[in-house]
Amino acid sequence: MPEYVYVSTIGQDSHRFGDPCGDCRIMLGGVSIPSDRPVIANSDGDVILHAVTNAISGYTGKIVLGGIADKLCLEDGIKDSSVFLKKAVEDIQGAKIIHCSVSVECLVPKLKPHLDSIRSKIAELLDLPVSSVGLTATTGEGLTSFGKGEGIQAFVILSFRKEA
Repeated sequence: MPEYVYVSTIGQDSHRFGDPCGDCRIMLGGVSIPSDRPVIANSDGDVILHAVTNAISGYTGKIVLGGIADKLCLEDGIKDSSVFLKKAVEDIQGAKIIHCSVSVECLVPKLKPHLDSIRSKIAELLDLPVSSVGLTATTGEGLTSFGKGEGIQAFVILSFRKEA
């Protein structure tokens, strides 16, 4: 029976909100969510998928956001953050992601009605059972600009397993 080594990494991303647009949508964890303000970003601004991608880069050492994703987004016009995530996943060799924990801080939009669909989408993108994806959301009691409604941020911890 093989012995395993377990590694955890952390990823973070944040974006500020733009001017109110009435009825617009933002992407979070690959899910389109109603919002009264868009995120300011070159891509679709999905802070959850960006944080997951950054956590994978923390394992592989290969920079996707600010590197590969810039070319895809700015030169090729690809704005879908799930494409960037898939590029990062391609670099994981000899290991498997076994758990993903996500924490989002924002005042708006309210995420509670969307938590299950976001968890399901993350599980699909990472080839995990939904039970291996944790997701929490907080306003942080308004102590930061995210909790005051000026933007949104996400932190992700990924756990990997590889043979020793």
